[in-house]
Amino acid sequence: MTEIKLHNSLSRKKEIFAPIDPENVRMYVCGPTVYDRAHIGNARPVVVFDVLYRLLREVYGADHVTYVRNFTDVDDKINARAAESGRSIGEITSETTQWYLDDMGALGAMEPDHMPRATQYIAQMVTMIEKLIADGFAYAHEGHVLFRVRKYDDYGKLSGRSVDDMIAGARVEVASYKEDPMDFVLWKPSDDATPGWDSPWGRGRPGWHIECSAMSYELLGASFDIHGGGNDLMFPHHENEIAQSCCANGGQSMANYWLHNEMLQVEGKKMSKSLGNFFTVRDLLDGHDGQPSVPGEVMRFVFLSTHYGKPMDWTAKKAGEAEATLRKWRTLTEGVEPSVNVPAAIVAAVADDLNTAGAITELHRLASAGEAAELLAGAQMLGLLTGELGEWARGEDLGAYEVLLADARDAAMASKDFSEVDRIKGVLVDAGVEVRMSKVGVELLPAAGFDARKLEGLL
Repeated sequence: MTEIKLHNSLSRKKEIFAPIDPENVRMYVCGPTVYDRAHIGNARPVVVFDVLYRLLREVYGADHVTYVRNFTDVDDKINARAAESGRSIGEITSETTQWYLDDMGALGAMEPDHMPRATQYIAQMVTMIEKLIADGFAYAHEGHVLFRVRKYDDYGKLSGRSVDDMIAGARVEVASYKEDPMDFVLWKPSDDATPGWDSPWGRGRPGWHIECSAMSYELLGASFDIHGGGNDLMFPHHENEIAQSCCANGGQSMANYWLHNEMLQVEGKKMSKSLGNFFTVRDLLDGHDGQPSVPGEVMRFVFLSTHYGKPMDWTAKKAGEAEATLRKWRTLTEGVEPSVNVPAAIVAAVADDLNTAGAITELHRLASAGEAAELLAGAQMLGLLTGELGEWARGEDLGAYEVLLADARDAAMASKDFSEVDRIKGVLVDAGVEVRMSKVGVELLPAAGFDARKLEGLL
């Protein structure tokens, strides 16, 4: 069996992956808070853990892997969006959840086996909170329930910081209902305008951290194999998950392997609306601010070209190069059936802490060697060159434009005036079309950055 190695954030080293039960490999990844479109930074962990899911299925079998990714559909950001828009919370979360699924599907991400919504597990959260209170790890005060951070000796082990250092180096909320500034909220009261559920502590709603502990326990058990997410979640979210889960479950470890992807930049700068470099996945898919659309497969390729543990820089240049590469590979593999087995070098690269950049290097080698069947099998393990993602590469039928240019060339040969030919060629090239003219005829091919909108009015 293929040996998988993963960098465990908990131990800060690469470890050989040994599942608790090879017949039931379990992974939980923190999902989105559904109040708006997902931006491209949100998409990076989706693609990263989709590749890990594919690897686990390849090694252990599709029937022996369970992947859970949640939706946070109760949150103050959602409440604020409802208040400012005048729409119901249920309407907003239903719409944005579907947006998320559609956009991530456009990137070739497989849907997890379970996608629980926080509001479906309120009762389980209340039960877990009651257990924490009964065992002295939590307390109720002024309608709130809080976790006693100093009661859990290993708090800070994941992020590598002591409680006192955290207090000294961070903005910690000091509130009348807290025994200690570091204690975090498990339950908070709701007013009449805020979503709420009945509980032993009054009408209220859960804190953010408790939802993942309750849902992972219900769907994967007290201890499972892998917990993942962006490194911005390491503290406080994942730190708090570990504390409350271990204390509620008799000291059992929550997850044995913790994986965190690094953040994403745009053109070398932190993504920010104020800098004008903040893009949603849908912005890129549809085209924005006069820019051509970026196919989901191209986005996926760019993401996979950088190791998940390193910061990733999204650039238009990388997207163009990725598009050109994928067009070549799709041409090479057209009409080809993938090899029965994924090339060993591809599996080995991905199994080495998800070295997708190394796997892509091997795909380039296979393409150069003309090994189309192996290229296709290896690419599809990474979620590339699949039939579902190929529509963009087929592009628009350029036959009518070929006839237009051919007719213009024939007329120019007779009149010796090639200005109209040059004009048509200029429009085509500006739209990202590769123009091939020979004695045999005219051939037009979509190239990197092809934008059909620029051809409007040419016919």
